[in-house]
Amino acid sequence: MFKFGFGQDIGIDLGTATVIAYVKGKGVVLREPSVVAVDSNTKEVLAVGEEARRMLGRTPGNIVATRPLREGVISDYTVTEKMLKYFINKINGKTIFAPRAMICIPSRVTEVEKKAVIDAATQAGARKVFLIEEPIAAAIGAGIDIAKPCGNMVVDIGGGTTDIAVISLGGSVESTSLKVAGDKFDEYIIKYIKKKHNVMIGERTAEDLKINIGCVYPKIQDTEMEIRGRDLTTGLPKNITVFSSEMLEAMIEPAMMIVDAVHSVLEKTPPELAADISSRGIYMTGGGCLVDGLDKLLQEKTGINVMIANDAVSCVALGTGKALDNLDAIDR
Repeated sequence: MFKFGFGQDIGIDLGTATVIAYVKGKGVVLREPSVVAVDSNTKEVLAVGEEARRMLGRTPGNIVATRPLREGVISDYTVTEKMLKYFINKINGKTIFAPRAMICIPSRVTEVEKKAVIDAATQAGARKVFLIEEPIAAAIGAGIDIAKPCGNMVVDIGGGTTDIAVISLGGSVESTSLKVAGDKFDEYIIKYIKKKHNVMIGERTAEDLKINIGCVYPKIQDTEMEIRGRDLTTGLPKNITVFSSEMLEAMIEPAMMIVDAVHSVLEKTPPELAADISSRGIYMTGGGCLVDGLDKLLQEKTGINVMIANDAVSCVALGTGKALDNLDAIDR
């Protein structure tokens, strides 16, 4: 257990796939899947995070392992609150003082969705809650000086949403948020394997395929991976070998949706800022940007240099953490 004194400030990247927490002066102290296992009879939370993720698709009837956030927003308020409470307690240890929390949200969420995040975090034990837009936090985490009057483009691909923003003078000038990200790639892989091999696989297997052999740009050498699923003809378990060239077929459609969204944001960007982006390049952050070849695809389609930020997965949490330094000014 971590123990901290008064004035504990926590930055939380409340992701669809992963919750990452940053504590002022400590760095990233928690990185767990946003999965909760609940007993459907008693509504009691049985497991949270990694332990609950291992239960996905493998639980008896009365235990439901769910992801309470879908496409970047809260889909199950009660479970999200319990999950946040668990994580805040885990970070805060035995101190009696409630922490202040800075939480990341996608750039295009509604007022109702913002209120849901604030309420859930307050109910979970935060003394005061502040919100920060994901692309801005990602830009700060990637080490970009967002206060300068020049254009920077950030493409943050998480589990549920892709946030694209052109940032200048500390705010986003042009932005969009689309519900196509890591989870959507998994969905397309499941559909493809079902159609091509007549085999049903689960979310975890799809994710393993995406991480190990997934690509959205032709590879020099075709790689393969053996997986097991359920044969839809016989209903029995079946082993199949999948190739990275098949993954390219499965994943290219959602990848092109992201590329098109970047294109449309660039089209709406003022010419001066567009010129800045063209010379400075596009920064990619978030776990979803690590899909093999996504940077090459974006670079080829836009003609602009594309860079993947260092520690892309933690960028948003790190940016949220750095934003904590200005909390006192915001609070006032």
